[in-house]
Amino acid sequence: MTEEELIKIEERCNATQNGPWKAYIEDRDHENGSDFIMTGDQCSGNRGEDLEITGATVADYDFIAHAKQDIPRLIEEIRRLKGLT
Repeated sequence: MTEEELIKIEERCNATQNGPWKAYIEDRDHENGSDFIMTGDQCSGNRGEDLEITGATVADYDFIAHAKQDIPRLIEEIRRLKGLT
C-alpha cells in the first residue's frame, strides 16, 4: 500500500463526524428505540448526529462504529511497520 493510498483513506476517515463512534443496539445497549451509532462524545461537547442505517445487522453497526477508531490505528501501524523495512 502506498503512502498516497494511506493519505486518501485517512482523509476519508477524517472527513466524517467527530469520534469516538459507538453502536447502540436495542436490548443490548439501551432499552427503547432503534439501533444507531452515536458520534462524538456528549461529555466533551463534540456530540454529532446519530447515524441510523437501514438494513444493517448488529455486526454491521459494530463494524462501522469501530471503523472510526480502528482505521486511524491501522494507518499508524502500517506507517510504523513500513518504517522498519
